[in-house]
Formats: sequence, structure tokens, C-alpha cells
Amino acid sequence: MAVRIDGKITSEEIKDEIASRVAEIKAQGGKIPHLAAILVGNNGASQTYVGAKVKACEKVGFQSTLVMLKDTVSEADLLGEIQRVNENADIDGLIVQLPLPKHISVEKVTAKILPEKDVDGFTPANVGRMALNWPTYISATPFGILELLKRYQIETSGKHCVVIGRSLIVGSPMSILMARNDNPGNCTVTITHSRTKNLGEVAKSADILIVALGKPEFVTAEMVKPGAVVIDVGIHRIEDASRKSGYRLVGDVKFDEVEPIASAITPVPGGVGPMTIAALLYNTLLASEKKIYS
Repeated sequence: MAVRIDGKITSEEIKDEIASRVAEIKAQGGKIPHLAAILVGNNGASQTYVGAKVKACEKVGFQSTLVMLKDTVSEADLLGEIQRVNENADIDGLIVQLPLPKHISVEKVTAKILPEKDVDGFTPANVGRMALNWPTYISATPFGILELLKRYQIETSGKHCVVIGRSLIVGSPMSILMARNDNPGNCTVTITHSRTKNLGEVAKSADILIVALGKPEFVTAEMVKPGAVVIDVGIHRIEDASRKSGYRLVGDVKFDEVEPIASAITPVPGGVGPMTIAALLYNTLLASEKKIYS
């Protein structure tokens, strides 16, 4: 039976490490890390995510600022709000919660955030630094995957890593990070997507399979090499009348089928997902201590 790679436990370990560092900073009379979040509109999921981030800041001893704007806010006014945060020397990190209303350009908003405050790791400068293997803020999901591989001591050097999905948020950066000369890294990487021929055969050649396709239970047992490490990034609500909630959560991998043949696997929920806030807090600490942009 596969080792279950537990993101809940690992994320709590990282938060405890951050809280310990913040306590040291306070004891030394240093500057407390400060994260700002801008939330546009009243999207329920976004409000939940941002609320969880604010609570996590409190837990580790960070300061936090939440800026809430109506979904009718103009693009110019939102860019102006970002500029005010950019100019506020007390704020170390800034996130603008996605999605944004259709009349606002995500590209313009992302580009407006100062790279040194871009703790989501989405600005062109930080994506470029990642591609160059320079010190940078690695975005939340890729960071979470790297930390899970590292902390579970999963060997990546010389392995064949297959990434299913080429999104700019997960698939594409993971392909770069797993190929870099680092640990985790030094993989031979194949990136696959909807146009890949014989996708099942390619997936079955993987020593490490990272699945970020966005299709519920897409990867089945016959697509996985026995002993492979499987990282499932997807999360989907599936109607299930037998559950009190009326639904169950599944990933992009058919877990019950794949777990018996994998050597290690992330569950859904409780795998990659919980690592996202830990990544954000870690990047904010780096920003506060000027570890990336000194």
C-alpha cells in the first residue's frame, strides 16, 4: 500500500516553523511580517479563501490587511489600490484574490504588483526568475508539491517525471521546477496535455506522475506504473446522495484504484491543497526578511 503524502500535517509543520521564526523576530524587536489581500466582489469561495488566509496570518503572528472592493470597481481604481499597497513600506506581501470581474484585466493587475511584494509568484519577473532558477517566490501549488516531495524524502534525481496539464499556475511551472538542477529536481520531464497522443502510455512510463488536468478521476490504475509516486492536484465536488453533505471530493486521480499500486500518493482532500496557505505565509516571511529582493 502506498505511503499517503499528508499535506495537512506538513502544512501545519511549516506554519509552526514560521510562527517560531516570527517569535524570534518579535523577541529581537524586528519588523513583523505583514500581508495584504485585495478581494473584489462577493464570490463565496474567494471570501472563504481570503478569510482562511487572514486567520492563518493571525495564527503565525503576522499582521494582515484586507481590502474589500465592490465588483463594480473600475480597473483604474483597482490598479490605484495596488499602487497604494506597493508604496506602503510596512506591507511586505500583496495578493489579489482571483477570479476578478470580466471588465478587469488579470494581466494588468498581476503586472502592477511589485515583484518584491508578489508573494503569489505570478508576476512576469518572478515567473522569469523561476525559469532561470534564480531565488524567487514560487507560487503556492508548485511550492506545496516541492515541499511534500522534499519532506517525504522522495528521490527525484534521474527519475522520469510526467506532468499531465500545462496550465500556467501548475503544469508549466512544475515541468520547469522538476527539471532544474536542484533538490527536488534533476528529473527528465515530459509535459503532456489534451493533444498528447497515447497519453496513457506516456503516463505509465512515469516514476513521478503529477496530475493537474482538471478532470475528475481521469487517471486510472492502468495509466500508472507500479511503484510510481503520484501527486494529484485536482479537486472536484461530485454529487453523492449517500453523504450527509450531498457530495464527495475527488481529485484528478482515481484514488482507490491507484493507491494500491503506487509507492506514494497525495490524497484528495488533504494532499496538495492544504499546502497553499503555508506557501503564501512562507513567501511573505521571505519578503519581510528581504531574502529574495534585498
